[in-house]
Amino acid sequence: MPQRNVSTLIALFTGYMQNGLQDEILDLFFQMQCEGIRPNSFTFATALASAAAQGELQKGRMVHGQLIKSGNESAVFVCNSLMNMYSKCRLIKNSKLVFEGMEYRNSISWNSMMAGLVSNGSYSEALKLYFQMRAEGIKPTQSSFVTAINICSNLKNLVFARQLHGCVVKEGYGLDGNSLTALLVAYIKCAEMEEAFKLFTLMAETRNVVSFTALIGGYIQNGNNDKAAILFSEMRKDGFDPNDFTYSTILTAAPMISPYLIHGLLIKTRYECFPSVGTALLDAYTKVGNIHAASMVFENIEEKDIVAWSAMLGSYAQAGDTEGSIKLFKAMAREGVVPNEFTLSSIINVCAGITAAVDQGRQFHAESIKFRQHDNICVSSALITMYAKKGSIENAYKIFQKQSARDLVSWNSMISGFAQHGYGKSALDIFRDMEARGLEMDDITFLGVIMACTHTGLVEEGKRYFNLMVKNHGICPTMEVYACMVDLYGRAGKLEEAMKLINGMPFEADAMVWRILLGVCRVHRNVELGEIAAENLIKLEPQDSAAYVLLSNIYAAAGEWEKKGKIRKLMDDRRVKKEAGLSWIQVKNKVHAFIASDTSHSLSDQIYRKLEEIKLKLKEKGYVPNTNFVLHDLEHEHKEALLAQHSERLAIAFGLISTPDGSPLQIVKNLRICGDCHTVIKLVSEIEGRNIVVRDSNRFHHFKGGACSCGDFW
Repeated sequence: MPQRNVSTLIALFTGYMQNGLQDEILDLFFQMQCEGIRPNSFTFATALASAAAQGELQKGRMVHGQLIKSGNESAVFVCNSLMNMYSKCRLIKNSKLVFEGMEYRNSISWNSMMAGLVSNGSYSEALKLYFQMRAEGIKPTQSSFVTAINICSNLKNLVFARQLHGCVVKEGYGLDGNSLTALLVAYIKCAEMEEAFKLFTLMAETRNVVSFTALIGGYIQNGNNDKAAILFSEMRKDGFDPNDFTYSTILTAAPMISPYLIHGLLIKTRYECFPSVGTALLDAYTKVGNIHAASMVFENIEEKDIVAWSAMLGSYAQAGDTEGSIKLFKAMAREGVVPNEFTLSSIINVCAGITAAVDQGRQFHAESIKFRQHDNICVSSALITMYAKKGSIENAYKIFQKQSARDLVSWNSMISGFAQHGYGKSALDIFRDMEARGLEMDDITFLGVIMACTHTGLVEEGKRYFNLMVKNHGICPTMEVYACMVDLYGRAGKLEEAMKLINGMPFEADAMVWRILLGVCRVHRNVELGEIAAENLIKLEPQDSAAYVLLSNIYAAAGEWEKKGKIRKLMDDRRVKKEAGLSWIQVKNKVHAFIASDTSHSLSDQIYRKLEEIKLKLKEKGYVPNTNFVLHDLEHEHKEALLAQHSERLAIAFGLISTPDGSPLQIVKNLRICGDCHTVIKLVSEIEGRNIVVRDSNRFHHFKGGACSCGDFW
């Protein structure tokens, strides 16, 4: 190879730079040292720019070391490159040291330092630097104005943005596309859509894909999806091709803007394969409930990042697809993708679902520990919720106590968790702790507190907290809060007060409110109010079997068999199907489901033998079946037989014959547990020496030693 000199190398540096060959530039720079060729200011600046572009901090520092030895560190454009390198490598302190040590600074120096501060999130400091630059008499360039306007955008400083707008016009940049686009973004971020639209109108000659995308995003953020869709169409008509960011932005407007329409455009342009666009598209399909389409989009993303994996996991979670979520998480692990806090919190939330097995939640708790994310606030809050919903309130509380920091979700999850498990006093203790710390509360906080009062019969306490929420905290009660108050009054037998509350609500009661009222009318056998509640519920949800079944049960309990028959006939005429009572139990990582009088299980004979054994022991304890809970006009003996074969009893019998003596059992039921089963399970917990947790449609019941955590109030 012929002897190379500086001129030859500069030509090579220039060629590499023009072709974006950053690695070759750095390799060539260090090769120069080996060949004894001294770099000049140009080669130093180029090498630093390459290190900045690649985020190569170590190599950038090596170039800096050579620069100090060479004595070229005083050159302004070299110092500017050095500042830029440290800023891009997230070492803003080093960048500031270079800036402060410069003997002479030009406008590029100030711009580079401001841009570095902005890119590292130091917006207030960048703003101070702008004012310092002006104070030292440095005239801002077009780049200075763009950076300063970007600072306004991030700080949402509308006053300064308007001042800069005036300066831009005064300094002759009033028609500059970059400056106007930056101003447009600033006005949008400051929620000044009127000014943004006026500016956009004036930008007729300088509009580009960035300005169109910014305004589309502004409309979407302000809830004007229709205008966003119109502007998107105008953009295409004007000959501007949307880029990946445009597509990602317009897709956030789903379901108002159909993802199917946008998807057609993406297929033509191949943008659907981009991670950002593909993720936005699958998220849009998730919003419209098409998980299959979301999954197909996910498969087509060429380089799936953690955001794409998390989005797909969220899609499965939203659909309640436990199996799909877990399979996806395992596939992610096989691909070597490390889960982040959002991925882990999503999969843990999936494990809180009714169909998820208990051990699955524990498995992903272990995963969060493995990846050192268990202390992350969103993960630990998800763990609290998961354990509370899976019946392990003790584990939920342990995690709550260990949290180094807590957000409102943590506090609310713990309050509602204790409430659902019947530990009203513990829930109220958590709330009082929040009060003592002066923490912010919301309607979810008070919903949990009132629920705690509801499940423990504390009517006056519940009323006090309701008034505290409205009068002291200025929180408007939601429909859910009103429904909980109706439940509070209803469970305590104060049905007239419940009806008075419904009539005084600031909005029309929804199906949830009427369903709750109807349920408590069933418990207290109030035919008159039950008919009113059922009539309103049927109007709102004519295909909901609960209205017909509960009213039918009220009539049956009152001995009004003719009215009951009419309701059943109405169900048949309207083809309304009664929801079957189902109970689940997990044994050895397998979930077993039962319906009343079920004989389909492979161990059915053994299950019924165990039930007969229990029946004899119950009689010894003085148990007498309460046949009032069989709402059919049948012989007494037949009623007793039906009670003995309720789905939760079958699940418990299976658990007793399939697990070691003394081990706890956990049952999930989709309907409310009946009073007779409640009595039986209390006795079984004593007879068999087992702790039994039953999660029904309303709450958790912890049976131990012949008693229940609900105190027989549910």
